[in-house]
Amino acid sequence: MTESPEQQPPVPGRFRRLRPASVRTGRWPLPACVLLGAACGFSYGVLAPPEYAATSYAMVTAGKDIDPAAALGYAQSYGRLATSDATLAYAKGAAGEPVRELRTHVRSETSPDSPMIAVTGTSADPRRAADIADAVTEAVVVSSGHVAKETGVKLVKFSHAVPPVEPVSPSTPLGTAVGAAAGGLAGGLVLLVRPRPGRRDAVAQVPGPAQGGATGERELVR
Repeated sequence: MTESPEQQPPVPGRFRRLRPASVRTGRWPLPACVLLGAACGFSYGVLAPPEYAATSYAMVTAGKDIDPAAALGYAQSYGRLATSDATLAYAKGAAGEPVRELRTHVRSETSPDSPMIAVTGTSADPRRAADIADAVTEAVVVSSGHVAKETGVKLVKFSHAVPPVEPVSPSTPLGTAVGAAAGGLAGGLVLLVRPRPGRRDAVAQVPGPAQGGATGERELVR
C-alpha cells in the first residue's frame, strides 16, 4: 500500500498593493500664467503711450484772528474741491480740455500735517500735463478768494508745475516683471482652488474556500 503525495491546498489569493487610482496632476498652470503675465506686461510696456505727470502746489494761510490749525481743515476742503465740476469748468479754458476729459487727467492730494495742496496733471505731452496742473490750481485759488472774508483764510499758489522729463508710465522691464509677478500669483491661486481628483482604494481580494477536502488528508491506494 502506497500513499499518494499530499494534496496541496490551493494557494489563497494575495492581497493587492494599494495604488492611487489617479495619476498625480502636473503644475503646468503656474509657469503658463507666469509666461502669459510676462508677455502681457512686455506688450503693455512696448505698446502703451508714455504718460507724463506734473504737479503744482498751493498753500492755505490763516488770518490774524484765525487759529493756524484751522488752515489744515480748509486745506482738506479745498483739496476735495480741486476736482469738483465747478473747479474743472473754470479751468477747462486754460487747460484746453473739456470737463469730462479733464477729470481723468487731474488729481489732488493733501497732507494731514501741512496746509499744502498738490494738484497733479497727467498727459501724453509733458507741457500739457504742466498746463493742466497750473490751470486747476489757479481755479482753486480764484474760487477760494471769493470766500476769503468769510473763512478768514487765503489760498495762495506756492509753486508752478514744471514739465517733466521722464514719463511716469512703467518701463518695459518693469512692466514685464510686474506682469510675471501677477501671472505667478494667478497661477498659484488656480492651483489652490482647482478641484483635485479623489483616490479610490483598491479592494483586497478575499481568498476562497479550499477545495479537495481538508488540508493534510491523504488518499490510500490498495
